Amino acid sequence: MDSFPDFYGNLPAAQILRQAIASARIPQTILLSGPEGVGKATLARRFAAELLGNDAHKIERDDLSLPENLETIEQREKWTAEKRAEDPLLFSTHPDFITFAPDGPLRQITIQQMRILRERAQFKPLRGAHRVFLIDRLDRANGPSANSLLKTLEEPPEHLVVIATADNLYDLLPTIRSRSFVLQLGRLSDSQMRDFCATRQLPDAELRIALAEGCPGLAVTLDLEVFRERRALLLAAFECAAGIAPFSHWIQHSESFANRKSEKLDYYLKPAYGLLEDVLSVANGKPPAQHRDIQPRIAAIAQRVSFGWIEQAVKAVDELTTMVRRNIQKVGAVDALIINLRNRPDGVSA
Repeated sequence: MDSFPDFYGNLPAAQILRQAIASARIPQTILLSGPEGVGKATLARRFAAELLGNDAHKIERDDLSLPENLETIEQREKWTAEKRAEDPLLFSTHPDFITFAPDGPLRQITIQQMRILRERAQFKPLRGAHRVFLIDRLDRANGPSANSLLKTLEEPPEHLVVIATADNLYDLLPTIRSRSFVLQLGRLSDSQMRDFCATRQLPDAELRIALAEGCPGLAVTLDLEVFRERRALLLAAFECAAGIAPFSHWIQHSESFANRKSEKLDYYLKPAYGLLEDVLSVANGKPPAQHRDIQPRIAAIAQRVSFGWIEQAVKAVDELTTMVRRNIQKVGAVDALIINLRNRPDGVSA
């Protein structure tokens, strides 16, 4: 049995879902887990399109990576919490398919969204035998939201199919996991990624493949110009933290960093992990996995620092990841990271 149209990789998961449709044995709660951008929401939409049939092309208009949908999500960040609560975020171009996406500055699945899900779950399908609700990033649901969803999952109407995605399966309540049919999606191979990039005619394919680490969604949405700007800033920070450059060199970059008022600190955290991962690889005699085009600069950092420095750098980025939702001052946070790493007695070699 083949995969779904225009879906790449993870053939076993796709075949299981196609077989469920063919046998008319549809799980009422499906949980798709795997790395960001690996295709979880895409697989959910392809499955729903085949299950619902009529006007299936409309389902693709709910793709959260589409510019108009991204703009909607970004504009809502400027709304007051009260306004968002009165008008919860959902996308529903197809009458029997609804997508619930993380909302607001904290990008959370809210209690108001889950209440709407529970309310609309009772509505019969307008066409066919099923309604499909997609909760994209259920791992962004807080306790009240998750418990509200659980009430729906405990006694779902016969016509309802809930599909949830999560980067980490174990960030979800055990009671949600136990009520779900779980499919784990893995990263694509380089050859699968090359096929994907060739089909989409993506420029700079090899760089995208290296940076996306087997996740086609990341490869297609990556703005290389913006990425290079962010990476240059992070490199300057780590080079300063490693003692390669004086702190005054970072100050020049921090001014432009501060002027990017619309850019949040969390946009920089995932690339920071990638750079540190490559520093560790090079320090252990291996080539960088992601940032192959800047290997000499990666190697220069690796030669200057200890394993303890790398470990502390990762912990510092972990702390920023935890604190970023508190709207911390981004320049001050990176300044502190650099100073702490520069001052490690065992961290930087002369």
